[in-house]
Amino acid sequence: MASFRTEFSTRLHKTRIGIASKMLTIGSCFSDSIGSRLQENKITTLPNPFGVAYNPLSIQKLLRLSIGMEDLLQETFLERDGIFFNDDFHSSLSGSSEEDLRKVINHKLNEVKTFLSTCDFLIITWGTAWVYERKSTNRIVSNCHKQASTQFTKRLLTQEEILTSFNELQRELFNFNPRLKIILTLSPVRHLKDTMELNTVSKSILRSAIYSITQTHEDIDYFPAFEIMMDDLRDYRFYASDMIHPSKDAEAYIWEKFADRYFDTDTREIIQQWESIQKLLAHKPFHATSASHQKFLRETLLKLKSLQTKINVEEEILRIEQAI
Repeated sequence: MASFRTEFSTRLHKTRIGIASKMLTIGSCFSDSIGSRLQENKITTLPNPFGVAYNPLSIQKLLRLSIGMEDLLQETFLERDGIFFNDDFHSSLSGSSEEDLRKVINHKLNEVKTFLSTCDFLIITWGTAWVYERKSTNRIVSNCHKQASTQFTKRLLTQEEILTSFNELQRELFNFNPRLKIILTLSPVRHLKDTMELNTVSKSILRSAIYSITQTHEDIDYFPAFEIMMDDLRDYRFYASDMIHPSKDAEAYIWEKFADRYFDTDTREIIQQWESIQKLLAHKPFHATSASHQKFLRETLLKLKSLQTKINVEEEILRIEQAI
């Protein structure tokens, strides 16, 4: 029977992610998705610590702020309805005063700096090349914080701007942590508020910039989440109800392609074992004290203990022991 889709085959990458690897994800929604799955599978991960950020220059600025290559500027703080925000950060980072917000931001920056210093992999996801510049400062903002559009100028980043910013960041990051490896991704989520046509222009600029980076830097890889979604899964059954974001099935499929590309054999085996145990842990008994369920718990406990030298399952072991 003829195939009715074009399946995307990802090539095996020379650099492999192990179960003991440390990962940081940053950027658009895909960074949340892949970061959460890495965490769920017991790989030490700091997923999108600053909340979603969409354009390359704002994402790169967050990383430069984290490693101390830039300072927080007074002009980036603002107040709306008694709550303080910052132009360079997501609205989830807010405070009841500027001083409170500075503490929140500095704590987060220190957390990321410490994690990055011993991190093995950094996954960066770009979402859009469209940016908003605050008219009063002529500075690109990461988030408009629901302020009037009249305060901003919307424009399209050039590939040259993106490459200049990224190359500078790359040098600084590798000086900060020479063992760090970078994986770039392009968000498959379409920004339809920019119109379908201009979303395509935006994604084209980003994809072209990524291609240029990977041709220049052999140690930086591109994971094709965008192509998998657009070409392999090009059917609306793979979208959530908003018809914009990937569905759970699509996220799971892209995750499998990611695993095929980067995970070493031992990591894949451990993750498969852990996934089977997760299904056991999700079991809800009719009678928790019955002999059959207690036997089930003891067998599950043995399986958990067989993994405890490879991954951290202390919390799960404690939960089972308390139920026996």
